[in-house]
Amino acid sequence: QALRGAGRGISLGRERHRVRNALVIAQVAMALVLLVSSGLMIRTFQALGTVQPGFTDATHLQIMRISIPPSLLPEAQRVTRTQNNIADKLASIPGVMSVGMGEMPLEELPLQADAIYAEDKIYSPNEIPPIRLYKFISPGFFRTAGTRLVAGRDLTWTEVYGFRPVGIISENLARELWGSAAAAIGKRVREYPGMAWREVVGVVEDVHENGLQEKPPAIVYWPMMMRLRDDVPPNAMRTTTFVMRTRRAGTQSFLEQVRQAVWSVNASLPVASVRTMQEIYDRSLARTSFTLVMLAIAGSMALLLGLIGIYGVIAYAVSQRRREIGIRVALGAQQSELRHMFVSHALTLTAIGVAIGLAASAGLMRLLKSLLFGITPLDPFTYASVPVVLLVTALAASYLPARRAAAVDPVETLRAE
Repeated sequence: QALRGAGRGISLGRERHRVRNALVIAQVAMALVLLVSSGLMIRTFQALGTVQPGFTDATHLQIMRISIPPSLLPEAQRVTRTQNNIADKLASIPGVMSVGMGEMPLEELPLQADAIYAEDKIYSPNEIPPIRLYKFISPGFFRTAGTRLVAGRDLTWTEVYGFRPVGIISENLARELWGSAAAAIGKRVREYPGMAWREVVGVVEDVHENGLQEKPPAIVYWPMMMRLRDDVPPNAMRTTTFVMRTRRAGTQSFLEQVRQAVWSVNASLPVASVRTMQEIYDRSLARTSFTLVMLAIAGSMALLLGLIGIYGVIAYAVSQRRREIGIRVALGAQQSELRHMFVSHALTLTAIGVAIGLAASAGLMRLLKSLLFGITPLDPFTYASVPVVLLVTALAASYLPARRAAAVDPVETLRAE
């Protein structure tokens, strides 16, 4: 205490030192909150990357939308025949492995839904089953998209043109209604009373329709042309997505050939929404990616400020205590003891900041819950690794001024007194 008490401005120096210490603690706490946020988003991004969305090899999937208005082709059969002819033309393009028709997941198109009844289930007079999504597809759609067939088989063009009452359902709907995918084969479903019962001929894997972070919905897949009832004309999907699997997806030469193939069937048909499935997939992750980048930038800046703050405080302490250090060295203090004294001071400040930051993070990270997937706001790995990063940073930031303190020449220091 006698060594530290010399000098007229020591009281003011101590007050300033306390303020600097408080600022370092605040910087460390803020850095920890932002780094925890970044860590949680990185973990979320990793978890989303392991999700099977319901299609495979998105970079090799080319999609486009074609609409056939009633003024051009009024009959449903001609609409489907034209779409089938277009698919055949597209399949003949060099490099195209397969072609299918049907709405792809993550397209952000208006979804259709209705109550789905199972024939072997008993419903009370006023009971309405849960609402399910339904889509219209062509034979070969699942094979082209890479959607795995869990049980049963795909639709056939004979069934489409013959208006046979068949359909395909998702695996989660099969499990909900009959316990397993295999048990669903041969069962019959329909949308509403009065509609013909349709036999389930296949069950496909669950598809993340509304985003990778959302639970896959139960879906029923109907043939792209069908009779809803025997007493009404057949219905066809006039607007549909054509899906092509090819390694040439996205190239200009391939897209030119695609347009020429469509116009060779009907020159009046516009080709719209020409994209690869990878573009749609990346856009579905855009919000998570943007949040991750912003938090990473903020976290990096906070970490840098914390590092500068720790370095500045320790360097300032060394400059203010040079006389004390010189006397300690003259009395036999070892360099390792002096280094330890300043490094431990920095680690103490960092530990206090980490403790405050962890408490703040535990409360604030609940605000990120809607952005997280596959992890909790209190993810143990993130909360364990970020404090280690900060402590290592503090160790690095304090070592240089601590080493400088240990190298003080007592003769030079005391000569200035």
